[in-house]
Amino acid sequence: MSPETEPLFASEAIALRIGELGQEIADAYRDRRKPPILVAVLKGSAFFLADLVRAIDIPVEFDFMAISSYGPDHEKQGRVRILKDLDRDIADRDVILVEDIIDTGLTASYLVSTLRARTPATVEICALLDKTVRRIAPLEVRFSGFDCPDQFVIGFGMDYRQRFRTLRNIYAWDASDPLSEEVLLREDRRA
Repeated sequence: MSPETEPLFASEAIALRIGELGQEIADAYRDRRKPPILVAVLKGSAFFLADLVRAIDIPVEFDFMAISSYGPDHEKQGRVRILKDLDRDIADRDVILVEDIIDTGLTASYLVSTLRARTPATVEICALLDKTVRRIAPLEVRFSGFDCPDQFVIGFGMDYRQRFRTLRNIYAWDASDPLSEEVLLREDRRA
Protein backbone atom coordinates (compact mmCIF):
# COMPACT_ATOMS: atom_id res chain seq x y z
CA MET A 1 0.00 0.00 0.00
CA SER A 2 1.44 3.38 -0.92
CA PRO A 3 2.01 6.06 1.75
CA GLU A 4 -0.78 8.14 0.17
CA THR A 5 -3.32 5.42 0.95
CA GLU A 6 -2.13 4.46 4.42
CA PRO A 7 -5.05 4.93 6.79
CA LEU A 8 -4.83 7.44 9.61
CA PHE A 9 -6.84 4.97 11.68
CA ALA A 10 -7.07 1.34 10.55
CA SER A 11 -10.24 -0.69 11.02
CA GLU A 12 -8.58 -2.92 13.64
CA ALA A 13 -7.57 0.08 15.77
CA ILE A 14 -11.05 1.60 15.35
CA ALA A 15 -12.73 -1.62 16.49
CA LEU A 16 -10.41 -1.91 19.49
CA ARG A 17 -10.99 1.70 20.57
CA ILE A 18 -14.77 1.43 20.16
CA GLY A 19 -14.66 -1.62 22.43
CA GLU A 20 -12.80 0.42 25.03
CA LEU A 21 -15.27 3.32 24.71
CA GLY A 22 -18.15 0.87 25.15
CA GLN A 23 -16.58 -0.36 28.38
CA GLU A 24 -16.00 3.21 29.61
CA ILE A 25 -19.64 4.08 28.97
CA ALA A 26 -20.90 0.87 30.59
CA ASP A 27 -18.78 1.53 33.68
CA ALA A 28 -20.00 5.14 33.92
CA TYR A 29 -23.72 4.28 33.63
CA ARG A 30 -23.99 0.77 35.10
CA ASP A 31 -25.72 1.83 38.32
CA ARG A 32 -28.27 4.20 36.78
CA ARG A 33 -31.98 3.63 37.23
CA LYS A 34 -32.71 4.00 33.50
CA PRO A 35 -30.53 3.17 30.51
CA PRO A 36 -28.69 6.09 28.93
CA ILE A 37 -29.99 7.41 25.62
CA LEU A 38 -27.35 7.71 22.91
CA VAL A 39 -28.20 10.45 20.41
CA ALA A 40 -26.38 10.03 17.12
CA VAL A 41 -26.06 12.77 14.55
CA LEU A 42 -26.92 11.52 11.06
CA LYS A 43 -25.47 10.48 8.75
CA GLY A 44 -21.82 10.23 9.69
CA SER A 45 -22.31 8.85 13.20
CA ALA A 46 -24.47 5.89 12.14
CA PHE A 47 -21.49 3.56 11.59
CA PHE A 48 -19.91 4.55 14.89
CA LEU A 49 -23.19 4.22 16.80
CA ALA A 50 -23.88 0.74 15.42
CA ASP A 51 -20.54 -0.59 16.66
CA LEU A 52 -20.64 1.41 19.89
CA VAL A 53 -24.02 0.13 21.13
CA ARG A 54 -22.85 -3.46 20.55
CA ALA A 55 -19.75 -2.74 22.65
CA ILE A 56 -21.72 -1.44 25.65
CA ASP A 57 -22.62 -4.34 27.94
CA ILE A 58 -25.49 -2.60 29.71
CA PRO A 59 -28.92 -1.72 28.31
CA VAL A 60 -28.94 1.47 26.25
CA GLU A 61 -31.46 3.25 24.09
CA PHE A 62 -30.68 5.37 21.06
CA ASP A 63 -32.22 8.00 18.86
CA PHE A 64 -31.14 10.19 15.96
CA MET A 65 -30.93 13.83 14.99
CA ALA A 66 -30.10 15.20 11.56
CA ILE A 67 -28.74 18.68 11.14
CA SER A 68 -27.53 21.00 8.45
CA SER A 69 -24.71 23.41 9.14
CA TYR A 70 -24.42 24.55 5.56
CA GLY A 71 -26.21 27.15 3.51
CA PRO A 72 -26.79 27.15 -0.25
CA ASP A 73 -24.05 25.68 -2.42
CA HIS A 74 -22.39 24.01 0.58
CA GLU A 75 -21.08 27.30 1.95
CA LYS A 76 -20.64 27.23 5.72
CA GLN A 77 -22.96 29.79 7.24
CA GLY A 78 -22.17 29.29 10.92
CA ARG A 79 -25.79 28.26 11.48
CA VAL A 80 -27.22 24.92 12.46
CA ARG A 81 -30.67 23.79 11.45
CA ILE A 82 -32.33 20.65 12.83
CA LEU A 83 -33.65 18.56 9.95
CA LYS A 84 -34.73 15.56 12.04
CA ASP A 85 -35.42 15.85 15.75
CA LEU A 86 -35.55 13.21 18.45
CA ASP A 87 -38.50 10.84 18.56
CA ARG A 88 -38.51 10.61 22.35
CA ASP A 89 -38.58 12.76 25.43
CA ILE A 90 -35.19 12.97 27.17
CA ALA A 91 -36.31 14.76 30.35
CA ASP A 92 -34.60 13.31 33.45
CA ARG A 93 -32.58 10.87 31.33
CA ASP A 94 -28.83 10.50 30.88
CA VAL A 95 -27.99 11.50 27.32
CA ILE A 96 -24.81 10.83 25.37
CA LEU A 97 -24.37 12.82 22.15
CA VAL A 98 -22.57 10.51 19.71
CA GLU A 99 -20.50 12.23 17.02
CA ASP A 100 -18.24 10.81 14.33
CA ILE A 101 -15.91 13.82 14.54
CA ILE A 102 -15.75 17.04 16.52
CA ASP A 103 -13.85 19.81 14.78
CA THR A 104 -14.36 23.41 15.91
CA GLY A 105 -16.94 22.30 18.46
CA LEU A 106 -19.49 24.86 17.30
CA THR A 107 -22.04 22.33 16.05
CA ALA A 108 -21.60 20.04 19.06
CA SER A 109 -21.95 23.02 21.41
CA TYR A 110 -25.19 23.98 19.72
CA LEU A 111 -26.50 20.42 20.00
CA VAL A 112 -25.50 20.10 23.66
CA SER A 113 -27.27 23.39 24.39
CA THR A 114 -30.36 22.20 22.50
CA LEU A 115 -30.40 18.91 24.40
CA ARG A 116 -29.84 20.57 27.79
CA ALA A 117 -32.85 22.82 27.17
CA ARG A 118 -34.96 19.63 27.29
CA THR A 119 -33.97 19.03 30.96
CA PRO A 120 -32.13 15.71 30.79
CA ALA A 121 -30.40 14.46 33.93
CA THR A 122 -27.00 14.70 32.19
CA VAL A 123 -25.56 15.35 28.74
CA GLU A 124 -22.14 14.00 27.78
CA ILE A 125 -20.33 13.68 24.45
CA CYS A 126 -18.79 10.61 22.85
CA ALA A 127 -16.79 11.26 19.68
CA LEU A 128 -14.84 8.80 17.58
CA LEU A 129 -12.48 11.55 16.39
CA ASP A 130 -11.69 14.72 18.29
CA LYS A 131 -9.86 17.37 16.29
CA THR A 132 -8.75 19.39 19.32
CA VAL A 133 -6.28 21.40 17.27
CA ARG A 134 -9.21 23.19 15.57
CA ARG A 135 -11.40 23.70 18.64
CA ILE A 136 -13.06 27.12 18.88
CA ALA A 137 -15.93 26.47 21.29
CA PRO A 138 -15.05 25.32 24.80
CA LEU A 139 -16.30 21.76 24.90
CA GLU A 140 -15.70 18.73 27.08
CA VAL A 141 -15.66 15.43 25.23
CA ARG A 142 -16.02 12.85 28.01
CA PHE A 143 -15.60 9.79 25.81
CA SER A 144 -13.04 10.38 23.06
CA GLY A 145 -11.81 7.77 20.58
CA PHE A 146 -8.83 9.34 18.86
CA ASP A 147 -7.24 12.77 18.67
CA CYS A 148 -7.41 13.66 14.98
CA PRO A 149 -4.75 15.67 13.16
CA ASP A 150 -5.73 18.82 11.28
CA GLN A 151 -6.61 17.00 8.06
CA PHE A 152 -9.86 16.39 6.21
CA VAL A 153 -10.86 12.77 6.86
CA ILE A 154 -13.12 10.23 5.17
CA GLY A 155 -14.26 6.70 5.88
CA PHE A 156 -16.14 4.89 8.64
CA GLY A 157 -19.18 7.13 8.10
CA MET A 158 -17.35 10.34 7.24
CA ASP A 159 -17.79 11.55 3.69
CA TYR A 160 -16.73 13.87 0.96
CA ARG A 161 -19.82 14.91 -1.03
CA GLN A 162 -21.68 11.81 0.19
CA ARG A 163 -18.90 9.46 -0.96
CA PHE A 164 -16.53 7.22 1.02
CA ARG A 165 -18.77 6.61 4.07
CA THR A 166 -18.45 2.85 3.65
CA LEU A 167 -14.65 2.71 3.81
CA ARG A 168 -13.58 0.49 6.71
CA ASN A 169 -10.55 2.63 7.55
CA ILE A 170 -10.28 6.38 8.13
CA TYR A 171 -8.07 8.27 5.68
CA ALA A 172 -6.83 11.80 5.17
CA TRP A 173 -8.40 13.06 1.93
CA ASP A 174 -7.17 15.58 -0.60
CA ALA A 175 -10.03 16.27 -3.02
CA SER A 176 -7.64 18.02 -5.44
CA ASP A 177 -6.08 14.66 -6.40
CA PRO A 178 -8.59 12.96 -8.75
CA LEU A 179 -6.48 9.81 -9.14
CA SER A 180 -6.42 9.13 -5.43
CA GLU A 181 -10.09 8.10 -5.32
CA GLU A 182 -9.61 4.96 -7.39
CA VAL A 183 -6.46 3.95 -5.50
CA LEU A 184 -8.13 4.60 -2.16
CA LEU A 185 -11.18 2.46 -2.92
CA ARG A 186 -9.01 -0.40 -4.19
CA GLU A 187 -6.65 -0.32 -1.20
CA ASP A 188 -9.48 -0.10 1.37
CA ARG A 189 -10.99 -3.30 -0.08
CA ARG A 190 -7.64 -5.06 0.44
CA ALA A 191 -7.23 -3.92 4.04
